Amino acid sequence: MTDLEAIGRTCFALHARMTARLLSRTYEAALRPLGLKLPQFGILGAVGHGSTASETVLAERLGLERTTLVRNLKLLTQNGWIEPVSGEGRGVRHRLTPAGQALLEAAIPLWQQAQSQLEGKLQETDAEEARKAMRALRKATYPA
Repeated sequence: MTDLEAIGRTCFALHARMTARLLSRTYEAALRPLGLKLPQFGILGAVGHGSTASETVLAERLGLERTTLVRNLKLLTQNGWIEPVSGEGRGVRHRLTPAGQALLEAAIPLWQQAQSQLEGKLQETDAEEARKAMRALRKATYPA
């Protein structure tokens, strides 16, 4: 008989999903006053950072399904926070509008507050070690 309890205690995927859901709730609660969801904040940050990546590359960098990225880009564009820019090739690229820049600047302190609260609750776990472990798990899942 399979030890289902051991699987529940040790499964990386199960723990990652549970953790991601709870982390998302924490950050989304912080960003809610601005009407932003966590993926939208990440997209605004990437675009604001000057990412000129195609939508496919941007989705990969942000860990989003391409359809999720495209849906959020459409919403961010409709809200006047980003705009498409023409460039080389067929890939669509975006930049922040002034309203998007202002929104991102307002969102960053809210994100920082959520980040600080989470780091403070880690207790005996070092925040950088936790991030290092998550990066190692991501790296381990990349196709060979």
